[in-house]
Amino acid sequence: MDNAANTPQEKTGRLALITLGALGVVYGDIGTSPLYTMKTIFSKEFGLMLDTPNLLGAVSLIFWGLVLIVSLKYVTLILRADNHGEGGIMALMALASASVKDGSRRYYGLLLIGLLGAALFYGDSVITPAISVLSAIEGLEVATPALKPYVVPLTIVVLVVLYLVQHKGTGSIGKWFGPIMLLWFFALAAMGVINILKAPGVLAAVNPYHALTFMVRNKTLAFIALGAVVLAFTGAEALYADMGHFGKRPIRMAWFGIVAPALALNYLGQGALLMTHPDAIANPFFQQLGAWSVYPLVVLSTVATVIASQATISGTFSMTHEAISLGALPRMKVEHTSEDEVGQIYIPLMNWMQLIAVILAVVGFGSSDALGAAYGIAVTGTMLITTILTFFVIRYCWKYNLALSLAATAFFFVIDVTLFAANTLKFLQGGWFPLVVGAVILTVMMTWEIGSRRVSRNLEQDAVPLDAFLESLFIEPPPRVAGTAVYFRRVGEGVPHAMLHNLVHNKVAHERILFVTVHPENVPCIGDGERARVEALGHNCFQVNLYYGFKDGRDIPHALSLCADQGLSFDVMETSFFIARQTVVPTPKRGGLPHWLEGLYALLYRNARSAADYYRVPANRVIELGAQIAI
Repeated sequence: MDNAANTPQEKTGRLALITLGALGVVYGDIGTSPLYTMKTIFSKEFGLMLDTPNLLGAVSLIFWGLVLIVSLKYVTLILRADNHGEGGIMALMALASASVKDGSRRYYGLLLIGLLGAALFYGDSVITPAISVLSAIEGLEVATPALKPYVVPLTIVVLVVLYLVQHKGTGSIGKWFGPIMLLWFFALAAMGVINILKAPGVLAAVNPYHALTFMVRNKTLAFIALGAVVLAFTGAEALYADMGHFGKRPIRMAWFGIVAPALALNYLGQGALLMTHPDAIANPFFQQLGAWSVYPLVVLSTVATVIASQATISGTFSMTHEAISLGALPRMKVEHTSEDEVGQIYIPLMNWMQLIAVILAVVGFGSSDALGAAYGIAVTGTMLITTILTFFVIRYCWKYNLALSLAATAFFFVIDVTLFAANTLKFLQGGWFPLVVGAVILTVMMTWEIGSRRVSRNLEQDAVPLDAFLESLFIEPPPRVAGTAVYFRRVGEGVPHAMLHNLVHNKVAHERILFVTVHPENVPCIGDGERARVEALGHNCFQVNLYYGFKDGRDIPHALSLCADQGLSFDVMETSFFIARQTVVPTPKRGGLPHWLEGLYALLYRNARSAADYYRVPANRVIELGAQIAI
């Protein structure tokens, strides 16, 4: 028997590979922040004087922010709040809302907070590729100002190519992400050490006293500068969002062993450079080693920012898939780009919408400095919402007492509120952009959520009880034809409209009838052994309940094949799937939604992916019947 896979050497090797993979996917965003953070803090917009005390104060704020916000809050605390091993704002929302009564005021409050966090994530996901790639290409300006007119066009070319290849997935190139980012962090650390050796006095910034005196001495200017300091922590949410892909231990090992030391050294190194060469403030990152290194750094940083952008894009796809599964967004086309990795997906609509928004951001803002003003609000808003949801998880899901729950989150809540408040001052300078993106997404989510609940409630009110209907139907049964009929039922729905239409128009029933109800659960994944539950209703009719987590793909034929273990065999070529093509109609006399909201919901409903396509039902086995649903 081969037990090699269980040897300590094999386990260590596997852990090292997973840690390297986490380095490439998880830390791209926060790892490329040194490209633009320092120059944004001391940009003319903030009016902060570039002198040694302010340099030490700014670097100290960054250093202790990495310690408190990233290391303590995210890596130590938030990673513990896993939803069956999964992380991210949607997983956290599902975990928090599962701890309170469904339909209660607190439940809807948590749902709204979670959707707001998801919406802000979308705003953040637009800014990240734009500012990352643009800041890398801007290194050409350091080499020669003559290349400045080409920065924006080259950035757009890189971004367009990146989004054009998304449909191929990351399987073929993803294996290079880890080694490239390892090289990137090695370069960050090496440049930092070289500059620290030239001005070792910068190490005084490790003392938090300099951060405190910086805030007291500069007062309003320091508060405004916090909006730029937070750029050093962008990407912290990725630590939590990608937990399900890599696990806690590899993410923590990569952070404490590689990323945190490299980032700290580079920020200290940039501070040291500016202490001796304040004229380098225009773009200190690309001047850390002198003129000879500019072009190699442009190449390396461009590759690193493309990897950071890829991680953000993949995160957007995952977030969208989870939101669809939880019923927060309409059904969209989801393509699986890997036969081995379930999490590797591609959503065409989100891909092209995000590309358009990213290009608009690059063209509209034109520089990483301007984009820096737009970046912080979405990031700090998401951080604040994560802290709020974590409190509810600790208090109501883990059942810790109130004092301990507050102690675990209040400190971070104060930090998050302070950073968010500082970033709101940049609203007119560009902070409005991610908020507009987030507001559009939130409007769509809330409209879909409210409209779907209203439709379900109306269906329940008008429902014909299934048991009573079947009992009366088979007193004088219609002719029964060979084969199996599958009718989809919503949760709480009575007799499916498609069955009523089939009986009225065709006046026959199949020899075997399955009523299929899909139950979305607030857990990431559900195994095949727990996927299907069959209930006999008599007269060769069966209720089949299918359960899916928010990361599970919906494959109804496969799920029905699992019913064989419960005595219900299934042959897709002998089965007809009856699906009602429904039209949303307003109900003004029943306390309907505002007219514009009904119109938006109807538009979303008409353009949602068809149920047959979403559930992977073979097109030649589908029969569609028209129906109307009230909202």
